[in-house]
Amino acid sequence: MSELGLCSRREADEWIARGWVRVDGKVVSELGTKIYPSQKVTVERQAAAEQSKRVTILINKPMGYVSGQAEDGYQPAVALIKPENRWPDDPSPEQFHPTQLRSLVPAGRLDIDSVGLLVLTQDGRVAKHLIGETTEVDKEYLVRVEYTKPGKLPDSDLKKLNHGLWMDGKPLLPAKVRWQNDDQLSFTLKEGKKRQIRRMCEMVGLKVVGLKRVRIGKVKLGDLPVGQWRYLRPDERF
Repeated sequence: MSELGLCSRREADEWIARGWVRVDGKVVSELGTKIYPSQKVTVERQAAAEQSKRVTILINKPMGYVSGQAEDGYQPAVALIKPENRWPDDPSPEQFHPTQLRSLVPAGRLDIDSVGLLVLTQDGRVAKHLIGETTEVDKEYLVRVEYTKPGKLPDSDLKKLNHGLWMDGKPLLPAKVRWQNDDQLSFTLKEGKKRQIRRMCEMVGLKVVGLKRVRIGKVKLGDLPVGQWRYLRPDERF
């Protein structure tokens, strides 16, 4: 069901337990049931109705907040999802309700000392699309840097940032890295290894002094203020 794009694996388990899944018209009640490619999987309307209520939230994460679970005394970004922090210019008609905080998890991570666009979602399909093994969604960052060597960064090292660096024993996927101005680079990546941009910069003698994610796929941070959030609109697609 996950591979068909119907839901996440966790959602599939819930739906099967509730008797909402049929194979060739017959209700499947046992988790892990194996089926053939030729068989038809359908779900009850209740499942689609429940799934449609699940929200996806965009937040401009401030520095000092972690993406996921609280750690080392730092609060998670989800702690900022409350009515008083909602962007006053949010165009979504969605009304906030505390139940929207249940199972609201980050679809991707943003380091504690980085700021910008972070996605929190209740929808397993969104999470899989953004962080699944086969995701093609790219992410764009603005990175303020200082060169730690005499002179300026050689063009050959800029080329290495685009393609040619290795990390954790594996070659990195090609990236798009270009200068925005004298001290700021734009990075566009299709992968997100832990502290990847900072580590890439260190390899060529650059020190990161500021990092901000400004886009995930087709969704941009835009004018969303730091520490505020809004709902993903129905017409927006990553």
